[in-house]
Amino acid sequence: MNYLSKMVAVAVCGLVLAGCTGAPMKTQQYDASQYTVLGHSEASATGMLLFGCIPIQHNNRFVRAQTAAIKAKGGDALINTQVQENWFWAYVLTGYTTHVSGDVIKLNNKIQ
Repeated sequence: MNYLSKMVAVAVCGLVLAGCTGAPMKTQQYDASQYTVLGHSEASATGMLLFGCIPIQHNNRFVRAQTAAIKAKGGDALINTQVQENWFWAYVLTGYTTHVSGDVIKLNNKIQ
């Protein structure tokens, strides 16, 4: 294998690995005096891996589900969060459905 081939292989590996990153699902601890509970909410988001390695809305499904659950009640954050994940397989792809549930809160003015 010549130098150019090795460099191309390293570049391709780097691009593949860089494409497999996702945003973390952020949660914070709040004191009860900092918020008002708006109610329970839940939402789901699905992502897929085509041929086991090409992500299609796969890496951000946790954040999408959390954001949808919060927006459904018009709140600012989610507490008492529970996350469940199911997967399915269909010949050329594997799908992952993430279900997020919890209590939606509205932060008080003094901490916003």
